Amino acid sequence: MGRENDIMETQTPSATLYQRIGGAESLRRIAGDLVDAHIVNPIIAPRFRAIDQAVAKQHAFEFFCMGSGGSEPYTGRDLREVHTGMNLSEQEYLAAVDDLMVVMEKNNIGEQERKDVLFIFFSLKGEVLRI
Repeated sequence: MGRENDIMETQTPSATLYQRIGGAESLRRIAGDLVDAHIVNPIIAPRFRAIDQAVAKQHAFEFFCMGSGGSEPYTGRDLREVHTGMNLSEQEYLAAVDDLMVVMEKNNIGEQERKDVLFIFFSLKGEVLRI
């Protein structure tokens, strides 16, 4: 029993996804690159023509921080509220996710972290598709 307790006491908690991705600096770069990618992606670019890019980048940054375990507050509207009335298709959703995966790879985010982010984004698709 003593040996088991020694092992448990020496283990450190695992890093959050936020930490594994590189924290605020990395997530700010990813958020900016992602909005830039969406603006030129022919499948979803029309959805981004009338947005304030600086606000979109800030909200994406905050959303990524919040969703990955960071402490930065999210000041935007919730996902369902933002996407209600847009009637986003599966093709548009996949185009956005593809942009995210390309941006993360470009920013040297590890494979496991990319998989974790992909899992999170697919778990949220009900909050944005066809509403």
